[in-house]
Amino acid sequence: MMSRKQKIGNFFAYIVLIIISVIWLFPFVGLVLQSFRSYKLEPGGMVGYIVPKHFSLDSYIYLFSGESQFPKWYMNTMIIALCVSAGVTVVSICVAYALSRFRFPGRQFLMKTWLVLGMFPGFLTMICLYFLLKIMGLTQAGAIPGLILVGVASSGMSYYVSKGYFDTLPLSLDEAARIDGATRSQIMFQMILPLSKPVIIYTALVAFMGPWCDYIFASYIAFGHSASYNVAIALRNWVWTNDYQGFFTRFCAAGIIVAVPVTVLFMFLQKYYVEGITGGAVKG
Repeated sequence: MMSRKQKIGNFFAYIVLIIISVIWLFPFVGLVLQSFRSYKLEPGGMVGYIVPKHFSLDSYIYLFSGESQFPKWYMNTMIIALCVSAGVTVVSICVAYALSRFRFPGRQFLMKTWLVLGMFPGFLTMICLYFLLKIMGLTQAGAIPGLILVGVASSGMSYYVSKGYFDTLPLSLDEAARIDGATRSQIMFQMILPLSKPVIIYTALVAFMGPWCDYIFASYIAFGHSASYNVAIALRNWVWTNDYQGFFTRFCAAGIIVAVPVTVLFMFLQKYYVEGITGGAVKG
């Protein structure tokens, strides 16, 4: 039975949490409402009131009409994100498994070196990467494979959480399987990976989020070639256009559509995501 003091404390705690939730959700509610505003009948955008006076699907219809390249940009983003997610997951899991299960000369030095390199922000290498990709024809018209290559190339350095998770799995499993005649590949694919579903899903989700939200490097590589844009570059151009009032509601509608895949993924995979973080947050 809670005391009166505890009840009062819980009451004020709930009030504070409700206020924080309202403040946090306000921009998202505003974005949804503005996406249904009729830009033809209310061209002023979000002026003076939040709830539209005229609800319409004009903005959503425009996105998938012949007037807009949004489907092309959306597909570019989806291709890049899926390819990078698959590539990063495979490379990162393999590197983490090797560093967790094998003992070889230079192992500690390699992990420490990657840890130090990971402290430097990625934009320091943008100029160098741009010229390398330009030499290979992977900028502007070839920006999509270029962005996939860059996204996957350094994925081995993101082994930390995966290695921490593998370290929680007892080595006795490997030893018992080796005694029974199992090979290293059989141990990995038939024993370790089925037990590592949470960290695999966590790695895939994090890898998917990077290119899905990427703007800086994507705009740098695809600069001036609209067919290679992702949605982040395209929506930024809509906001900066001279016709801001006309494109504001379209920008909101596109933002809702862009948020759908990530929201669905986190809703259905949240359990594994949390397990992957907590399971990998150990000292290896």
